[in-house]
Amino acid sequence: MQRRQFLAGLGALGLAPWAHAQDQAAPTRGPDVIYVPTPNEVVDTMLKMAAVTKADTVYDLGCGDGRIVIAAAQKYGARGVGIDIDPERVAEATANVRKGNVADRVKIVRGDLFETDISEATVVTLYLLTDLNLKLRPKLMRDLKPGTRVVSHAFNMGDWKPERQATVQSTTVYLWRIPPRS
Repeated sequence: MQRRQFLAGLGALGLAPWAHAQDQAAPTRGPDVIYVPTPNEVVDTMLKMAAVTKADTVYDLGCGDGRIVIAAAQKYGARGVGIDIDPERVAEATANVRKGNVADRVKIVRGDLFETDISEATVVTLYLLTDLNLKLRPKLMRDLKPGTRVVSHAFNMGDWKPERQATVQSTTVYLWRIPPRS
């Protein structure tokens, strides 16, 4: 409890803007998919397709080694949040954030992508499976602001037709925008 109060105090003072994320409870289940890194050319296509800028906050759900949020920070000046349930991936991604000199703009969180707060995202990136995308879709629609861009490597969202799609390295990249609320 003292650590939580200390971190909350630092966060309130603006001294530890990511403190709250580091103090989350560990997920109680394992990964939904095996870790397969997104090729760098696909990462570039995903970020370009989403038109990422320094005004964006990119959330990568199932971030693996952190390469997407690191690239968003390095190439576009965006803020990034990588979320992964696997503690080994979280440790690797955190080390890569430090190596990439983007710790001031990127945080890695151990969390369940179905439970973690993603409401601050302006861009969400995914490399899951179609059935997981479909399971995640109601959360995306509920939690994200209209206009938020969602980009998926290789897997679609069923009957939600993408705004754009591109083929790179024999795989498809999809882009959707969260629609206005009715």
